[in-house]
Amino acid sequence: PELSEEPPAEMVKMTKSKTFQAYLPNCHRTYSCIHCRAHLANHDELISKAIPLFFFSRVNVGCGPAEERVLLTGLHAVADIYCENCKTTLGWKYEHAFESSQKYKEGKFIIELAHMIKDNGWE
Repeated sequence: PELSEEPPAEMVKMTKSKTFQAYLPNCHRTYSCIHCRAHLANHDELISKAIPLFFFSRVNVGCGPAEERVLLTGLHAVADIYCENCKTTLGWKYEHAFESSQKYKEGKFIIELAHMIKDNGWE
C-alpha cells in the first residue's frame, strides 16, 4: 500500500497554546527568571540559602521526567525544572531520595542562582 502525505481526516492539528504567567504579590520579595523576568518563587518559601537555593514551592516552572542521578548527597530520583515562559532549565525537583537521611528533600525544588534575579522589595 502507498503511504499518504495527508494526515487522516479524524486527526486534529495541535497548535502551541499561550502560556499564562502567575504573578506573586508585589509586597513580597520574589525571585524571577533572569532570562525573561517571569516570577519563580517567593522568598518566604525559601528553605535554604545554600547555593543553589532550595524552595518548598514555585510558580511558572515546568517539570520534566524523573531520572535517577547520583548527587553529592547520594542517589536521588530528580526531574529537571524549567521556566514555563522562556523554557530555560532552572534546576531540579527531588522526586525520591533513596537514603532515609535525605527524605526531607522529596517534593522540593532547587533553583540555581545563575538563573534567577531578586525582585520586589529587596534592599
